[in-house]
Amino acid sequence: MSRSFTTVKPGLQTCVQELPGRIGFLEQGFPFSGPFDAWSFRQANLLVGNDRDAAALECQFVGPSLKLDTDCLIAISGADMRPKLDGEAVPMWTTVAVRAGQELVLGAAMTGARAYIAISGGVATEPVLGSRAVFHQAGVGGHALVAGQVVPLGDNGNAGGVFTIPEDKRPVFSKDKCWTIEALKGPNDDWLSEETVKTFFSAEWKVQAKSSRTGIRLTGPEFGFSKRALNKNADHGHDPSNIIDHGYPLGAVNLAGQTPIILVHDSPSTGGFINPFTVASAALWKLGQVKPNEVLKFRSIDRAEAGALRAEIDRSTQVGVLDRV
Repeated sequence: MSRSFTTVKPGLQTCVQELPGRIGFLEQGFPFSGPFDAWSFRQANLLVGNDRDAAALECQFVGPSLKLDTDCLIAISGADMRPKLDGEAVPMWTTVAVRAGQELVLGAAMTGARAYIAISGGVATEPVLGSRAVFHQAGVGGHALVAGQVVPLGDNGNAGGVFTIPEDKRPVFSKDKCWTIEALKGPNDDWLSEETVKTFFSAEWKVQAKSSRTGIRLTGPEFGFSKRALNKNADHGHDPSNIIDHGYPLGAVNLAGQTPIILVHDSPSTGGFINPFTVASAALWKLGQVKPNEVLKFRSIDRAEAGALRAEIDRSTQVGVLDRV
């Protein structure tokens, strides 16, 4: 018997995501995609017995209403969208048993920006270019959910038991609308003045409303440039922030004129602007939870600390982290 859920209300750009994303197609213009907050995403999957990278739903700002057409386990993590099952509140970061015909409703995000819904068996849409991750702006892997859409699920697999994620193993969300973001210098920090590099790590940067899964636009102090940027060959372009087209790392702080844009999961992978700083991979989950007008403060770290932070998160997304309820 096939397993599925039906979309009653789609929420805002609710879409299927999967890890590691769409790998191997950057040169053809297809970004990695995948969940914006991989930490919360993986913990939701663990709670329902899925592989931690299995396809699940990402909900942005306003969550969906879903009718589950089969008995299953669900788990909701990430932003607090006050989930309810048939009108009764259900806990987040905890396994919840659902009977066929019940309706799950998520509201507006109270804290954070993106919630994740994992369902035992995982979402079983057709992979496109090796992944179920949706790059909805181009329709690669599908689009955001629409009302009435029936979405297939995989077999229940290893589902069984009710678990929770201990509070000290969950991502810690900002309580004052200010986020500390760990970042490394480079690859093009030498195109900025030394004073500007210092300012970047001491200033407050406001998240613009024109932010998305493609890029997080920031408002803050003006950038000053080094002699290298001001006295360059003409083939680098006219503006000091222009450079010969080169690859963009995921998490790059891309400087287009005076507007810094953090390149995230659906971003272009190459272009002609400098990238003076790069957000550590272990901090990318925070960018998935920031809202417009919230503030980012960058903390300078080196590669050793970046690796240690990533290892710590990886330990928090293993089966052994679960507590049985």
